[in-house]
Amino acid sequence: MRYLLIAGLMCAMAAPLALARAIPDPNQKHAPGNEELQKPIAQAGYSTPVNYQLQCAGCHLGDGTGSKANDTPKMKDFVGNFLKVEGGREFLVRVPGMSQSALNNAQLADLLNWLMRKDGMAGTSVPDNYQPYTEAEVAAVRKVALLNLPDTRAGLIKQMREQGIAIDDGMDDAY
Repeated sequence: MRYLLIAGLMCAMAAPLALARAIPDPNQKHAPGNEELQKPIAQAGYSTPVNYQLQCAGCHLGDGTGSKANDTPKMKDFVGNFLKVEGGREFLVRVPGMSQSALNNAQLADLLNWLMRKDGMAGTSVPDNYQPYTEAEVAAVRKVALLNLPDTRAGLIKQMREQGIAIDDGMDDAY
């Protein structure tokens, strides 16, 4: 009985501390040097590599290797293959992580073009006739929601296989 009383007393004493962390003080001042309100990512003026880190690296990792355990395909040396099949170019814009990102259309076009660099993420998977994405193209394609990512991706992978493209996306035959 004494132990229950002590445990109850400890919980009662800890509860205000837990609530103090959960309920912010509305009168709290900004940390020195951080007085300016945070800008939305679309207005912050970050570089394209920083936008990749903020919008993509959480799932695809910093080097684009993806994570099979998290059901996230590899982009490194593979993502350019989507440009070799019908519907693949639009697919890259419409992937939820892209279309629903905090980036504006110009930033998203820049990010896609950055990914498609032969000396970058896509590497040699980029087709020789690659045409850079434009802000207007991204704006038009982005509006169309991708309703079934797995089936859409599976269809594109099937087209790649039919063209003899090796599927090295780290997912085995998941799609």
